[in-house]
Amino acid sequence: MKYNFDEVINRYNTNSYKYDFPEKFNKPPDALPLWVADMDFRIPPQVMAAIQKVADHGIYGYADSKDDYFQAVAGWFADMHGYHVKSEWMVKVPGVVFGLGMAIKGLTAPGDKIVIQKPLYYPIENTIVANGRVAIDNPLVYSQGRYTIDFEDFERKITENNAKMFILCNPHNPVGRVWTREELLTMGRICQKHGCIVVSDEIHCDLVFEGHKHLVFSTICEDFADFSVICTAPSKTFNLAGLQNANIFIPNQGLRERFNHEIWASGYGQLNVMGLEACRAAYLYGREWLAELMQYLAKNAALTCEVMAARLPHVKVTALEGSYLQWLDFNALGLSHEELEDRLNRAKVWLSSGTAFGAAGAGFFRVNLACPRSVLATALERVANAF
Repeated sequence: MKYNFDEVINRYNTNSYKYDFPEKFNKPPDALPLWVADMDFRIPPQVMAAIQKVADHGIYGYADSKDDYFQAVAGWFADMHGYHVKSEWMVKVPGVVFGLGMAIKGLTAPGDKIVIQKPLYYPIENTIVANGRVAIDNPLVYSQGRYTIDFEDFERKITENNAKMFILCNPHNPVGRVWTREELLTMGRICQKHGCIVVSDEIHCDLVFEGHKHLVFSTICEDFADFSVICTAPSKTFNLAGLQNANIFIPNQGLRERFNHEIWASGYGQLNVMGLEACRAAYLYGREWLAELMQYLAKNAALTCEVMAARLPHVKVTALEGSYLQWLDFNALGLSHEELEDRLNRAKVWLSSGTAFGAAGAGFFRVNLACPRSVLATALERVANAF
């Protein structure tokens, strides 16, 4: 490979949320952290150079983007996903979760019901509840190490609750599904039928493994664009989360105006100057780096399957179609979730607890595969030894 993903980079004492705050979460100080969804890899060198150029200038005043920024973003989505966007659709925000919050506040009213699908990335439900809305769960169906959708329950939850919004997560965090065209079409038609806005969190859209294809929700059917909000960011793809940059696409002018109103009401202004330049450079120059990254992540996923099959065959490894987050099912071991977590703590392995993603996550843990293979191998060996 041209890029060295095997390099172990010391992230301690860098104010890393992933590494430097174990006491905040009652974790051993020397636990291997494979929890927070950022990568232990350096970003593409061209992106580092672009950021360095801004840094070297020495003045970090208010900034905005010009047409070259939009062209880089639009070119990426057209080439990678067949999604052809217009400049007026794009709203820049400091992160996808911020964008979700603006959509919730601007496109629904206090007390409104919003459908989600658990187990689910927990900030989504937290944002719904914190804004005085009600989260309604259409639980994903788990069988033989894979998750599917109960469409009858999905429609029932919308109609019985007069749900105003559905927050789609695709690729899904934490279960790793990349929803198919048929699945997206079915959900979209149900939402369209009942006047339910779809806000699609597609932050992991570039991290899809061979045999699967990410489909932007509003491209499934031409009329879906009229009731959809597409949330994207370079942060997961290129490890840029700390630079706080996301691009939201809202084709419907009325929805976009309501969304923008909430941004203005929040008092938020221009984006991080570093984030703007990093996003532009990543989408212009990051394709080769991403291609090698996906090869590396695929081998890390294979290693996880191999170790679990050999050492802990009762632990089910869910099929990983997209993202770098592997979902492991420990339930067959017959231990409570608290006992499982205690053993992992004593083994000094820090994984994301499944219960954080909802009650359906009991007995599950999420593993971040985006680390050097030697680190992952050590963590997996500690997990195996713990049981």
